[in-house]
Amino acid sequence: MNPLDVFLQVALWAALAVPLAAATAALLRPGHPGARFTALTSAVVILAAGLALTAATTTTGDSVESRGFTEGLLRADALAAYLLAVVGLIATVAIGGAWSDDRGGRFNGLMCLFLTAMALATLADNLGVLWVAIEGTTIASAFMVAHGGGRHALEAAWKYVVLGSVGVAIAFLGLVLLYAAGAGLDPTLSWSGLMTRTDLDPSAARIGVALTALGLATKAGLAPMHSWLPDAHSQAPAQVSGLMSGVLLSVAFVGILRVKAVSDHLLGPDLMRTLLVIAGLLSLAVAAALMITQRDYKRLLAYSSIEHMGIIAVGAAIGGPLATAAVLLHILGHGLAKASLFVVAGRILKATGTSAIANVRGLLVSDPSIARPWLAGVGALAGLPPGVLFFTETALVVAGFQADMPLISLALLALLLVAFAALAKHTLSMSMAMSMATSMATSMATSTAGSTAGTSPQSSAAKQPEPDATTRRERGVTTMALVVVAALPLFASPLRAVLTAATAALAGVR
Repeated sequence: MNPLDVFLQVALWAALAVPLAAATAALLRPGHPGARFTALTSAVVILAAGLALTAATTTTGDSVESRGFTEGLLRADALAAYLLAVVGLIATVAIGGAWSDDRGGRFNGLMCLFLTAMALATLADNLGVLWVAIEGTTIASAFMVAHGGGRHALEAAWKYVVLGSVGVAIAFLGLVLLYAAGAGLDPTLSWSGLMTRTDLDPSAARIGVALTALGLATKAGLAPMHSWLPDAHSQAPAQVSGLMSGVLLSVAFVGILRVKAVSDHLLGPDLMRTLLVIAGLLSLAVAAALMITQRDYKRLLAYSSIEHMGIIAVGAAIGGPLATAAVLLHILGHGLAKASLFVVAGRILKATGTSAIANVRGLLVSDPSIARPWLAGVGALAGLPPGVLFFTETALVVAGFQADMPLISLALLALLLVAFAALAKHTLSMSMAMSMATSMATSMATSTAGSTAGTSPQSSAAKQPEPDATTRRERGVTTMALVVVAALPLFASPLRAVLTAATAALAGVR
């Protein structure tokens, strides 16, 4: 091998070996001072490996495949390399932005295992390995969801485990059927191998593809398999919520994109297009309706994640180079904005002692250092220009009309407007100042309503306010992430090459 090949092999394995070694060290010696740095170090290494592999795959157009006993299991094409860089970047933002919230060595060890599983899911060429990695994310993150403490956090973790396990079990059944579709004809679960096959049994392949997509949709938070998401994301610590909403959902959805590519190749586009349109629009409708009446700002962000996964699903259903590139860029923009917002939401919770929207008033006056990134992040999430999500959502609407799917585009636009109104309503109510008398009356009314209507456990002011202990460096991390979200459209030229290569890789082109 030449030096470049050696370097790329090192980058491929470093994304897995470094976080796994860091997890082992942190779990074996949780009290060691260095355990605190393991999660952030792992995130930075994954980011560096992803950038190196992205540069190589974009420039050459070739993929980087593992060799030796793992040959055929791991493969970094342009799509996998891009997503690996996204995982590392968003993990750096989520962990670095909540650096003062140190929860001990075991927590950091679990975080490293979580990052390892997500990196493995992005790099897996074999769909069976992808399934194992997705299951690994459930196991690692469930413990961290429960780390929030209390009965409600434990309930959320169990709900997440049960529903997530049901989803991956359905996906497992689908993969078995997809493998059986090639029985007697050199059966395989290699994604790159399936993209070259034309001799699979179409009936078994159709059922296998549908079940695999349904199972992965549970992990991606698409309706109607979304019910675990608001509880888990609202109860988890801020950095975990940021990672789950910002990148875990997208990692699972890229698995759906891989399955869709196989389905389109073997069966034509109609099956997956129909499934994704139904799941996408249903997710948007459910999320928009519940966002309007939401009373907990962490759950509001969680339902916003369902909304954006619906947007991504509709974009994937539309297909084509424009829509696919917009989907991939939307994954990056949404991940950065959502990770930053969950970190800021953690700061709001510490500063106010409540996650009830009605109990948080006048942030611009009382906590401007918190209010400014909150407003900027919600604006980006709502699709306001110059944020990149404005351009990706516009591109998806345009792509829908170009693909002769005007009704889908109009439905997408209408639901986006409803979600925008809900985010604007709640954000302005939290940020604008109120008189003390009105604020006290609202707080009392909300507490009474929460005790009778079963609001989120954190909305009942179960936690006492704490001084804002975030450092300038932590605030700088979230600020920089939001600046990147706003500035991404300015880097259209280099991003175009990356997104074009990733789109081509998804179509099975090396």
